[in-house]
Amino acid sequence: MNRTIFRAACFLSFMFLITAAAAVAEQKGTPACGHSDPAQYKEYRSAHGGAGSLMLMELLKSDIFSTNLIYVHRGVLPPGSGIGEHVHRTMEEMYFVFNAPAEFTVNGKTAFLPAGSTVLCPLGSSHGIYNNSDETLEWLNIGVTMAGKASAVDYGDSLTAQTIVSPAPFKWAQFDRTLLRPVTGAHGGKGTLLFRRLWGDESFKTNWAWVDHVVLPPGTSIGYHQHNGVEEIYYVLSGRGKITVNDHTWEVGPNDATPCTLHDSHGIFNNTDKDLEIFVVAVAMEKGVTNVKNWGDDLTGR
Repeated sequence: MNRTIFRAACFLSFMFLITAAAAVAEQKGTPACGHSDPAQYKEYRSAHGGAGSLMLMELLKSDIFSTNLIYVHRGVLPPGSGIGEHVHRTMEEMYFVFNAPAEFTVNGKTAFLPAGSTVLCPLGSSHGIYNNSDETLEWLNIGVTMAGKASAVDYGDSLTAQTIVSPAPFKWAQFDRTLLRPVTGAHGGKGTLLFRRLWGDESFKTNWAWVDHVVLPPGTSIGYHQHNGVEEIYYVLSGRGKITVNDHTWEVGPNDATPCTLHDSHGIFNNTDKDLEIFVVAVAMEKGVTNVKNWGDDLTGR
């Protein structure tokens, strides 16, 4: 082969390998972020036999997760609408309502819970929700299976005429700032944030690991760290900040959901003059195994 042609071929092969490697690295390292967008909501009538219609979107694609986290839905329940009573035999589900109270039903018992509430629907428990108010209910739900896909059995009850009991006889929690406690240097982060673990892995039969409520005052952070046995979702309730995943940093705000998938390095910094309020959902590959590493970066220089 002519020496000039040979050199050109080697150079082109080398550039192809560099380009391909860069593309793979970018594909592997570039994070996803779910943005709640009402323009993307789809209408679902009589969900599980419930009243009226609900609107929702898939906030995060399930195929990005290696754990058994199978969906994150974000949407609204208009007045007089709901999700009928149903049961999942192989899945645990969690409902969140943000801006208004709602009627939650678990195993045939119904309680009227305040805005900013979250309800655990344990494995094999029947459940549903109904919006009996005049306000459109901002709503989210997350599902984690024992394995594979989750089927549902509908009970044929729209839950529109339930007897309300108090206190609620099932697992629920509220995003109540008065219950938060100070934590300094979280994962090597800057300053003192406010923290509460709503539920740990002992509350679940699936590999759900925890649900945390966190407020980051101005100038504080959760340091850069990595879970090698856990996947997390950071969901912004209020405020703004900067999140870093695999050395990519960008701004997040209300109703943004950032997945930190298996082996992703991640953390969040409040670079504003107002509180940043989030909740963190984690699912493990193996129950009870987290394998965390802190990288010694408080992210304030990102």
